[in-house]
Amino acid sequence: MYQALSTLPLPEAEPGTRYYIQRQLLEFRLAGVDKDENTRKRIRTLQTKLTEDQSVFDRNISDGRITIDVQNASELDGLPKDYIDRHAPGADGTIHITTDYPDVFPVLQFSKSDKLRRRMFEAFVSRAYPKNRDVLLDMMRLRFQIANLTGFGSWADYAAADKMIMTGGNVGKFIQDFDAAARPVAQREYSALLAEERKVDPSSNEVPFYNWWYLGEQISRSQYKFDSSEIRPYLPFNQVKQGILDTAARLFHVSFQQELGSPAWAPSVETWDVVENGKPIGRFYLDMHPRPGKYSHDQMSPLLDGIVGKQLPEAALVCNFPQPTASDPGLMDYDDVVTFFHEFGHLMHHILGGNQQWAGISGITMEADFIETPSQMLEEWMHSPEVLSSFAHHYKTGDPVPADLVTRMNRASAFGRGVSVSFQNALSAISYDIYRSKPENIDLESLVLGDVHRYTPFATIPQQAYFYAGFNHLAGYASSYYTYMWDKVIAEDFFQQFNQRNPMLGDTPMRYRRQVLEPGGSVSANTLVRNFLGRPQNTDAFQQWLKDEFVTPPAP
Repeated sequence: MYQALSTLPLPEAEPGTRYYIQRQLLEFRLAGVDKDENTRKRIRTLQTKLTEDQSVFDRNISDGRITIDVQNASELDGLPKDYIDRHAPGADGTIHITTDYPDVFPVLQFSKSDKLRRRMFEAFVSRAYPKNRDVLLDMMRLRFQIANLTGFGSWADYAAADKMIMTGGNVGKFIQDFDAAARPVAQREYSALLAEERKVDPSSNEVPFYNWWYLGEQISRSQYKFDSSEIRPYLPFNQVKQGILDTAARLFHVSFQQELGSPAWAPSVETWDVVENGKPIGRFYLDMHPRPGKYSHDQMSPLLDGIVGKQLPEAALVCNFPQPTASDPGLMDYDDVVTFFHEFGHLMHHILGGNQQWAGISGITMEADFIETPSQMLEEWMHSPEVLSSFAHHYKTGDPVPADLVTRMNRASAFGRGVSVSFQNALSAISYDIYRSKPENIDLESLVLGDVHRYTPFATIPQQAYFYAGFNHLAGYASSYYTYMWDKVIAEDFFQQFNQRNPMLGDTPMRYRRQVLEPGGSVSANTLVRNFLGRPQNTDAFQQWLKDEFVTPPAP
């Protein structure tokens, strides 16, 4: 196939086909297809083993659930009532809390017990250790060999060759540039966190990493008059789900129809069709609640590529949000709502970009360091009082979320952007440093603690060294975790093109759909950016976002 495609007269092909062939030839070369037969066989063997390792790595995380036993109910002081109700003591008085997402972050954010917060954090960061240590080391060796066999000095260079960033060295430079941008803001915020820490322990001279969420919540309450638990009654799961669907329908000018009774891989999974002008243009599945052995993070999984006239695109949204029951509305944290719309953005990108001539350019089959951009931009929709008030209604009274509460929440959420970016940069550095040199030169535990210390202002604890074992992106993204922050820069640039008061207004949403989402992977991401912005991306909007407190824009 490589030889056949190499002989095609590209100047005679239409642009989408020409770009697809050029990119496919690059992917073939990265797969070693242009090498001799023995080398090809060797690479195939390595790739097969790598795929097996990736599956085992993810499975060990999914199966690595740890249960923490709480003997004294007072350790739950500060947690929302619905959380406490869901974790009633057993017959022996013991309360069981797991390392599933719906259990972990409320504890880290709300529990007044430093002991419980630390225990939870230690369990969470080490839940797949030591099983995944040897698996990751094997993936590192396999990837290094594949990179060498295809002509690259490291996996970081190999992985960057088909991306917007182009080289591993550029990844390293981007991480350093990001550190320079975030550090002054992060240090200011850290000083505020340390002052908050000293209210409890006047002798403290550092903030442990696991206290970041809790102290940030205390600052939200004291300085911004916002308590995160205030908004939770307005966010019952079923209501949020419908609100996400309605918001996406308005934004992208489509509708959604559920197929009741359609079989899926678990009883709670829902099947939905995306409809435009009375015709289905794609299908997706909602798998939204935890269960034993399930993938424990949140993601969109493409299932079928769209091919015009032949096949509709399909995808699954796999999340782990609270499950409502007859007695429990499944109240969500605000961050979970943002995550929901973020992942739904990936889903819509795959569906709306799935009307292509070739499967290889359908949906999100494009440079991997662009695919987070649309979803990161959509997070801004969940800051809009107009958007939130359309579905965030109190689960008991039905009253819409007050605009003042949303404003206070947004101002509070602006605090912590610097430390959040510094943490994301540390994760980017971990993923890059693990894969940028020979595996035998890497001490995983020292590398993790070193990068967290280097790029964030927080103090680490020993168990944090095992974070890599549960960092699932090291299997899939590998050295390319930087893409989240790379895409954040583009996302903020994109968002400035929308009405800042109400991003649903005007013709920009449809122009965005046509120019960014619908082309899928039929053109380069750099071209998509230029088409929408009228220029290449720059960091101006991101720098402003990073430094500014949230201010409600004036009415249009």
